[in-house]
Amino acid sequence: MPDVNRRGLMLVLSSPSGAGKTTISRRLLEEDDNLDMSVSITTRPMRPGEVNGTDYHFIDQSRFDAMVAANELLEHATVFGNAYGTPRGPVEEALGAGHDILFDVDWQGAQQLGDAMRDDLVSVFILPPSAEELHRRLVNRASDPEDVVRHRMAKASDEMSHFPEYDYVVVNEDIDQSITGVRSILHAERLRRERQIGLTPFVNTMRRELDEG
Repeated sequence: MPDVNRRGLMLVLSSPSGAGKTTISRRLLEEDDNLDMSVSITTRPMRPGEVNGTDYHFIDQSRFDAMVAANELLEHATVFGNAYGTPRGPVEEALGAGHDILFDVDWQGAQQLGDAMRDDLVSVFILPPSAEELHRRLVNRASDPEDVVRHRMAKASDEMSHFPEYDYVVVNEDIDQSITGVRSILHAERLRRERQIGLTPFVNTMRRELDEG
């Protein structure tokens, strides 16, 4: 395969809680050396076991506000009193180097990322195969009380209403098949003509050699 430069892409995965997004993300990152997880900034305190710069970049509110004002964030939101956001600089640097970035965000985050960098975005929504199966998966986590499960189920309905805003939809009935599906999407999107920025000189050189030959 000739050495054709490629611009990286932003792969966004969204889903209701329990649909399998985290498992799919983890497997993709394990299997693909050219895919890294986006590291967000946050104003919330660091939790035991977390590593600054790996789990999040932990900053104070004044620094966060300054980054918002300077348009240094691709997306941001406040959740339970803590601010979260995606720094623009590291993402643009990675894309320019031909590296792909994975984002685990909700539909609002995906919308903001699309507004900021639509041409670089590939969005995938993960759906559960049924409401009954989603409930079963949430219950089987054994980490949330029943009232939290009910809240997540109610929230899932609103989240799923945004599926038409995504480029692709994967119904996660079988986790291995779903991972294969998302991997196929990533492979195809990497081959898009617009992302292969070195194609024009590559083709022009080959045409010149053919014309001269």
